[in-house]
Amino acid sequence: MPRVEAINISRKKGVVKKPVNMAEFRENYGIVDDAHAGDWHRQVSLLPLESIEKVRELIPNLADGAFAENVILSGVDFGQIQICSQLFIGDDILLEVTQIGKECDTGCAIRTITGDCMMPREGIFCRVIQGGNMQPGDSARLGTLAEVA
Repeated sequence: MPRVEAINISRKKGVVKKPVNMAEFRENYGIVDDAHAGDWHRQVSLLPLESIEKVRELIPNLADGAFAENVILSGVDFGQIQICSQLFIGDDILLEVTQIGKECDTGCAIRTITGDCMMPREGIFCRVIQGGNMQPGDSARLGTLAEVA
């Protein structure tokens, strides 16, 4: 079953995010206490656990948050995600996909070590449509705007 594997935050941009046991997602804002929160389209970033595990074959000690991702999901078919797709997390949280991929930061340590970085292809960015608290183990499912209405 698709689920949240980890939640990561940082108070400053440009640094590795650290795992937390729970995070508050605020509507039209993002994650409380995360540097990327605010009134813009990239409030929350997501990556698939399955892709991170491939990198961990080359870098076994790679920590959650190393790609500056906020949420790591398992069991979600990221290939089905499109702009405006909806992600339902737990009982309360609704995220809307606003961007897929982003340019890798200059001097990306992961790209230097592995020769590749997944963020340009697999990073998913969302805005928070409906807030709530999220914790690892929460269920996740992909939907559409029509399913919400």
